[in-house]
Amino acid sequence: MTVERYLGAATRANTVRSYASALRHFEVEWGGHLPATPASVARYLAELAPQAAINTLKQRLAALAHWHVEHGFVDPTRATLVRQVLKGIQTLHPRVEKQATPLQLGQLSQVVQWLDSSITASQDRADHAGQIRAHRDKALILLGFWRGFRGDELIRLQVDHLKVVPNEGMTCFLPRSKGDRQSSGNTYKVPALSRLCAVTATQEWIQAAEISDGPLFRGVDRWGNVREQGLHPNSLIDMLRGLFQAAGLESVVGYSSHSLRRGFAGWANDNGWDVKALMEYVGWRDVHSAMRYIQGRDPFARARVEAGLLSEPAVPTLPKPEASPSLSVTLHLLINPFTPRGRGVAKARTRIESMCLAPFGAIALDSDGSRYQLTVSADDFADLDEKMALLIDEMHRVADNHHCFLEASLRAEDGRHWD
Repeated sequence: MTVERYLGAATRANTVRSYASALRHFEVEWGGHLPATPASVARYLAELAPQAAINTLKQRLAALAHWHVEHGFVDPTRATLVRQVLKGIQTLHPRVEKQATPLQLGQLSQVVQWLDSSITASQDRADHAGQIRAHRDKALILLGFWRGFRGDELIRLQVDHLKVVPNEGMTCFLPRSKGDRQSSGNTYKVPALSRLCAVTATQEWIQAAEISDGPLFRGVDRWGNVREQGLHPNSLIDMLRGLFQAAGLESVVGYSSHSLRRGFAGWANDNGWDVKALMEYVGWRDVHSAMRYIQGRDPFARARVEAGLLSEPAVPTLPKPEASPSLSVTLHLLINPFTPRGRGVAKARTRIESMCLAPFGAIALDSDGSRYQLTVSADDFADLDEKMALLIDEMHRVADNHHCFLEASLRAEDGRHWD
């Protein structure tokens, strides 16, 4: 009995349910037989291909593979036939990957303001259930945003695994998470903030719910009784969409629990977090996972393209007006990879030239790209220090994204310099 208990704990409950559903679809709905042959699995994929997403097909293959290995049979999903069919499906049925709409900081403020008003209104009309539910929702979205938690991680948080550090923040221990394959557990730190504070909201929810252990986020019935069981994972998306709609957000169908995680990642990127720091904070193991979540201030590169258009001469060419004052700035640039075998230098330099230096009409002064001449127009003189600081920060961010170190210094012809 004890062995079975530990074996059960070694596999995530979500995985067990997902695999069981996939096997049921293969056997019952499609009419397949286990153990399966490569030919039958290939036919299964081919028949599902027109309507199923590629990730769904991969999940079904994972379930079939797990069943065969667990029962001592040869895994048919590793056969060349199956792999070739899957590759062909990806070629003939390409689909745009759906991503949750990121919750922006302004929208987060709007939702929290609506919840605060809801708490006050519920108090006035003695609606205990509405008041306590608003406290829960406020803590959930603030904690999900500022810690970049996944939906299932929010659901699995335990009250007795939280520890408040006065004037600093709060620690949250999760025994296991998606990125923690060894189930060794991770402790996440949540900062105490001057506004939109997840720590304060969580403490207020715990106090209002009168809970001291067990699941942190739970259901609340119509009479305001807090249930002992935690929220069901499948209820989170509908709950958030209903909350966002009530708070006045538009097109709420695009939101999910991942909207909190994507929203924080975008906010951190816009505020100068380097990719390495963001990966460590959120818990991504590779840079490709991180880049799927990051959407900068100018995702369509509109500002950069417009800057290039403005630098082009008008057609037809008109008499040139008197040249406006400008300032020449020399940039000294050095880019090196994080590791001796790193190969990101060339890409980093190309990105820096096109994204950061092109708006200043940069001209390379040497063949190795270590010196450039920039031209700053008179319109930028008033906030020149800020623009040069932003330029250096942006170059550092691009270099960091390509796993490179960057050294940069700027010197103007009037003697001012920045580094």
